[in-house]
Amino acid sequence: MFAGHYAAAIAAKAAEPKAPMWTLVAGAQLIDIGWSIFIATGIERASSDPSLEGSTLVLGYMPWTHSLPGVIAWSLAAAILAKYLLRFSTRVAIVIGAVVFSHWLLDLLVHRPDLEVYPGGPALGFGLWNFPVPEQAVEIGLLAITGIFWGSTRKALGQSAWPAALFMSFLVAIQIIAMLSPMPPGPLGVQQGLTVLAVYLVAALAALPLDGKRANSPQA
Repeated sequence: MFAGHYAAAIAAKAAEPKAPMWTLVAGAQLIDIGWSIFIATGIERASSDPSLEGSTLVLGYMPWTHSLPGVIAWSLAAAILAKYLLRFSTRVAIVIGAVVFSHWLLDLLVHRPDLEVYPGGPALGFGLWNFPVPEQAVEIGLLAITGIFWGSTRKALGQSAWPAALFMSFLVAIQIIAMLSPMPPGPLGVQQGLTVLAVYLVAALAALPLDGKRANSPQA
């Protein structure tokens, strides 16, 4: 799952407009931001198998980012940093932490069984990746539903809906590019890790202009 993760950020923005959009977009992929860094540095391991249906990723070792305790730790750390470093309100900090945790729940839906309940323990995953057409429909559907909700919230706040539509189009475009550009077979290394990291950082940067005048006062 790629674009579908951002549905959590969009839904959170609609529910809590005071949360800066860039923090929610970064939070939605914070687990994979860490994963891409760990792949590039060799701390975690993955490979690509083009013979697989849907996603070609084989996620063999990622206890620090995608185990359940690891995701809980990342979520709590994000909430604490939002509260005490970025000085957001408690509500906004909790929303950001929840968006980070949503990553694991959405991964649970699509991943093959590779999400460890604890490092070295049993692994979970419902395997929607094995059915690429329904999986893509779920991702785009989540974006569409949350995007409509977000657009209506922006209009209620007196903001234009077109920046939201533009950002949604950007996410769909990246999703299509990812579908048409599978990773080469074999172990993932520095190049793949840094490429994935760059995509996530670009998405967070693209979200910077989306708050508008009424949506970026985190202390309220």
